[in-house]
Amino acid sequence: MDCSRTPTRDPETWLDLAPEFSQAMARQVRAWIQRWEPDLTESIKWHMLCFSGRKLVCGLSACQKHLGISFFRGTELREITKLFAGGEANTSIQSIRVTRPDQLNAQAFRRLLHAAVALDADESSKPPPAKQREEWPMPTVLAKALKQDQKAAAFFQSLKPTYQREYKVWISTAKQEETIQRRLNETIRALAAGKKWIQRRKA
Repeated sequence: MDCSRTPTRDPETWLDLAPEFSQAMARQVRAWIQRWEPDLTESIKWHMLCFSGRKLVCGLSACQKHLGISFFRGTELREITKLFAGGEANTSIQSIRVTRPDQLNAQAFRRLLHAAVALDADESSKPPPAKQREEWPMPTVLAKALKQDQKAAAFFQSLKPTYQREYKVWISTAKQEETIQRRLNETIRALAAGKKWIQRRKA
């Protein structure tokens, strides 16, 4: 995704270090949020600039080729907006992908923001229960490689299903044979070194 992963907890620093492509858009959207919902508080979580009421309402991801705007209870707001890009299968978070300053309709975004804040403020409204995701099928090439490396296989089996899924998805979504093999080799090295998918490049 090439989004900013600056290790800071300061919103101003986060904005200053955001990629040039999305920095101005992030500043504009932040200004809108501050103006339209001034009671929201800011924080940095998961390298995102987040805005909270009772709980998390929305967050900004500054990326190299787009600005991401995530609403943490977005699935409950889908019927009132057309701004969300895909994500129909998501259980809670819905996102807006902005690639140019004039793409985001300010008034539509304002209505969505107000609705999200109202939803968050309603103590009688609880988020829908999380849906259990179907298990991702084991890629044949990964299953074969694990049989040939006991150390990697043992660590893979010790991982929680969520962490196993990250490796399985990564390999399954590769299209070219060269890419599949490169990811497979990297996976086996990482697993043998006791690394989760997000830590694999340190293996």
